[in-house]
Amino acid sequence: MPAPPAEVSERLLTAWRGEILAGAVYHLIARRLEPREAEIMRKMAEAEGGHRRRLEERMTELGMTVPDPATVKVPLWLRLQTRVAPIDRLLAAREAAEDEEVDDLYKRSTGDPVTDQLLRDIRREERSHSMAVADMRAGGGRTDPDDGGIAAPPAAPPPDRGDGPPIAIPGAQARLDKIIGREKWHSSGASWISGAIYGANDGLAAVFGIVAGVAGATSGSSAVLTAGLAGAIASALSMATGAFLAERSEAEVAHANLERERHEIAAHPEEEKEELSLFYQLKGVDEQTADLLAEQLSKNPDAMLKALAVEEFGITGEGGGDPVQAAIAAGISTGLGAIIPVIPFMITTGTPAIIAAAVVSLVAHFLVGAAKSLVTLRSWWAAGLEMTLAGVIVGGALYIVGLVLPS
Repeated sequence: MPAPPAEVSERLLTAWRGEILAGAVYHLIARRLEPREAEIMRKMAEAEGGHRRRLEERMTELGMTVPDPATVKVPLWLRLQTRVAPIDRLLAAREAAEDEEVDDLYKRSTGDPVTDQLLRDIRREERSHSMAVADMRAGGGRTDPDDGGIAAPPAAPPPDRGDGPPIAIPGAQARLDKIIGREKWHSSGASWISGAIYGANDGLAAVFGIVAGVAGATSGSSAVLTAGLAGAIASALSMATGAFLAERSEAEVAHANLERERHEIAAHPEEEKEELSLFYQLKGVDEQTADLLAEQLSKNPDAMLKALAVEEFGITGEGGGDPVQAAIAAGISTGLGAIIPVIPFMITTGTPAIIAAAVVSLVAHFLVGAAKSLVTLRSWWAAGLEMTLAGVIVGGALYIVGLVLPS
């Protein structure tokens, strides 16, 4: 059998690698999710595996050698991101990747009708996955047993696998959105890990500016050490107290939300009962069962409050994080970032200390910027270079300011 055209083999191999990588990422994300959402992610990973097998069948038909799937590795940085980055941001990145694959990989013709049809079929299913991920991010969706348990928006077309029609809930999402639209007071928290990374970023940038300015004004005298240490301590204490107060405020907001929800249950019991029923329906529960569950919970206001708190704004306990933990993480990370530009002046003074402080600070800027990409999901080297450039601008500008100021 003659070898297939290069365009056909290249597109099949690219799609094959993409399916393996997508499945692996879904499995990694599933480790951090609650059981129901984790099961959805695993189902989606299994669907990617099905795509891979269909691609392998076509490759075999064309006489191509199917590579070992173990040769496709999840990049180390992406693996770290799946462990650290906020779940919502990971899902957004996965959604964007699905859209990009649909637009760039599956739309163009390969010149082989059979391969084109296979890619079109997979394209429809990938679009379904993108919609499912978007719906998970929005907190809605339903589980369609005829579609392997993969969540998808009520209006989304099911994967074209001949599995039967989806279970639809006409108007449920719109009705739920209308109810929640009246309640603008819902809020959500942030990860203390990202707070620690940004704390290191702030401490490093602020104290590097102080050190550069004082070094320019005093030619790197011992006064830089005093100013730098004072700045580092002030930055660390400021971030720690700020994080503590922020977490306390979040807990207070969560408490206020619960009290407001309690009032809603007392003032609008029928509407709140309908709201809870709709949440269950959008999870795949049939309307009759959802109404029955909501009716039973409505007999116990505290139980209904807890159920609505979980469904509406994700409060499973008292709400908010640990203020002490947040304060310690922010204070330590800021202090560690802030102390870096000061270290050379603990050893020496003058020009050698200025040069050493600039070098270690810019290296630290790059590393902190790269670490931020674990949360932002940007390219690590681009984030690192951007942070380094910011350090050059801040340090250079303040050094010049120090030179022109009277010492």
